[in-house]
Amino acid sequence: MHPMLNIAVKAARRAGNLIHRAADNLDHLTVTKKSHADYVSEVDRAAERMIIQVIHEAYPSHAILAEESGNHGESEYVWIIDPLDGTTNFLHGFPQYAVSIALQHNGVLSQAVVYDPTKNDLFTASRGKGAFLNERRIRVSKRADLIDSLIGTGFPYTKFTHMDAYMNIMRDMMQKSAGLRRPGAASLDLAYTAAGRYDGFFETGLKPWDIAAGCLLITEAGGIVSDLAGNNKFLQSGHLCAGNPKIHEQMLQVIAPHLTDGLK
Repeated sequence: MHPMLNIAVKAARRAGNLIHRAADNLDHLTVTKKSHADYVSEVDRAAERMIIQVIHEAYPSHAILAEESGNHGESEYVWIIDPLDGTTNFLHGFPQYAVSIALQHNGVLSQAVVYDPTKNDLFTASRGKGAFLNERRIRVSKRADLIDSLIGTGFPYTKFTHMDAYMNIMRDMMQKSAGLRRPGAASLDLAYTAAGRYDGFFETGLKPWDIAAGCLLITEAGGIVSDLAGNNKFLQSGHLCAGNPKIHEQMLQVIAPHLTDGLK
């Protein structure tokens, strides 16, 4: 395992242990509402501090982009961190949430970890070295037809700017696939796509820390990630379509008629 990936795994497991312990004590957590349907708990903040501490012990000069504390420092190495993706699920005791840590080197994603503490599932990838679940190689699915495919998505929940376009895409995708799923943690949705549990995934309005690790998992598992127009601006726009190569292409065809200026 690459030494930097090793540090990411160590940080993710430590944060995951903290989250797992806190899950037994949900009634006593301090929770703040950042905006409509967007919550942060003391667990998110403590997990983020723990992750940054582990990274900075090993690499004190590296920069950080984290959900709760924003940007720290400047470096060719940037760690992109979501300490608890799926906070709303976590706060309700719904066991679908994860720690997501990615490393960008000179603007290119190079290491990725998505850790699910409730299932003890560790998804990892290093650029050019493949993607793994609990140290076993994973690949995207082999399904060739959208009509037979299970597609993951995420509903808009804080900003509803593109709601009409999203609903139109969702309606068409429902009719042209074997089913849609929305468990509520994008990092895990992307990891599931990498592992072939979904054949494809799409969502709008995501943040870099939601998707950075998952996107590397998918490309290292043989899949394709793009924005909704098929270009590679997904980290900037937050609009994302991913899947195995055949399903990704068919999803883009379903999405294309509904693209508005803000979704391109």
